[in-house]
Amino acid sequence: MKKFRFLDWEVYNDSQELYSIIQKIVGQLPREYRFEIGSQVNRSALSIVLNIAEGSGKESDREMNRFFEIALGSLYETLAAADVLKRNKLVTEEVFQDILEKIDIISRQLGGFKKKLDK
Repeated sequence: MKKFRFLDWEVYNDSQELYSIIQKIVGQLPREYRFEIGSQVNRSALSIVLNIAEGSGKESDREMNRFFEIALGSLYETLAAADVLKRNKLVTEEVFQDILEKIDIISRQLGGFKKKLDK
């Protein structure tokens, strides 16, 4: 098994891009929103990246799958937070759609990994 194989995975790199997008958004939020929703969406987006990386180092497919399931949960949490931001007019519909598109891609990638691991 290649050491640090996650660095080459498209899903990992796409998750890094999503995290960068979220970081930029949080940095532009009004100060009163940065701690509550900003901190939460930062943590959920980072959790996606970190769980993909951590899962890649597990010995068994079952263990790896568990971390990918956690990453998927964090992906949904990130989407929900982005929706809260949109509904409260803290991000535009266009920004929300960009996030949604990236999340959809990552979701399909993680789903593909999970299907392979379930076999």
